[in-house]
Amino acid sequence: MKAIMTAPANNAFEPVAHDLETLGFYADQARAYAERARDGPSQRLGAFLEHLSTAARILELGCGDGRDSEAMLALGFDVDPTDGVALMARQAEARLGRPVRVMRFDELDCTAIYDGVWANASLLHIPRPAFPSVVARIYQALKPGGVHAASYKAGEAEGRDGLGRYFNYFSAGALVDAYRAAADWEFLSVEQHVGGDYEGGTRPWITITVRRSV
Repeated sequence: MKAIMTAPANNAFEPVAHDLETLGFYADQARAYAERARDGPSQRLGAFLEHLSTAARILELGCGDGRDSEAMLALGFDVDPTDGVALMARQAEARLGRPVRVMRFDELDCTAIYDGVWANASLLHIPRPAFPSVVARIYQALKPGGVHAASYKAGEAEGRDGLGRYFNYFSAGALVDAYRAAADWEFLSVEQHVGGDYEGGTRPWITITVRRSV
């Protein structure tokens, strides 16, 4: 795998939580990514929503083309869609017909305002040194008892794929340890499954669902 490269940290205390090459890929491919065929929302979105009450306020991190936010809005949830790439956010806006905030993970800075935080195949791009601080930010953003779910490509070592994108490949055990070290989560489920890949074919994935302590 290629060497991992990140931008300089924003300050001396917190590692940078984005990878410039990965952001550049999604900026270049925003239109093509949004135009790819999508047969409905993410497979495990329904399981996440079962933990939330009707009209719950949900933050989506890395909304991509907006398909999951679209599904949540249609069900009556109060959704705050965000993406770290401006051109991708514009694609989601065209689909949703509403504003989509441009926000990187390390710019999440709020306390106890969301009932849920959904992050499908997005947090897997956080450089490993910054991962604990982002997970702690998510914990802080949730109301007590709020639920967070995220999916990751399974693996043993961080690195890049054939498209140059950075991934923080975790094993199930390492992912649980990383969440446990970042905040006082209650673990609801850790599922290992097979899913698709933007490069084509299938690969192993992990979906983790956790709750902020009450």
